[in-house]
Amino acid sequence: MKKILITGAAGFLGSHLCDRFIKEGFHVIGMDNLITGDLENIKHLFPLEQFEFHHHDVTKFVHVSGKLDYILHFASPASPIDYLKIPIKTLKVGSLGTLNLLGLAKEKGAEF
Repeated sequence: MKKILITGAAGFLGSHLCDRFIKEGFHVIGMDNLITGDLENIKHLFPLEQFEFHHHDVTKFVHVSGKLDYILHFASPASPIDYLKIPIKTLKVGSLGTLNLLGLAKEKGAEF
């Protein structure tokens, strides 16, 4: 079974991507720090064996145990209102978060 990490999993796009990849037979690791995401978007996935959730901020070192085939990086506040409220966090997730996830992809041999 292919394993995929989806950051921003509790957001609008991330939650739909989690649903899609579960339906396609992937093991999905959803990761979100819940600053703008909402667990309500993915609560239906928690009972599933092929889903796991990591409450984590990707601007910090990211570790996932075992193999990892793909990383989809959708973590970021996604509205102009959020950009104004948390501009530094928005910049960090786009820069440090991407850097950390590229490092993870390199370590795991995962497609980014």
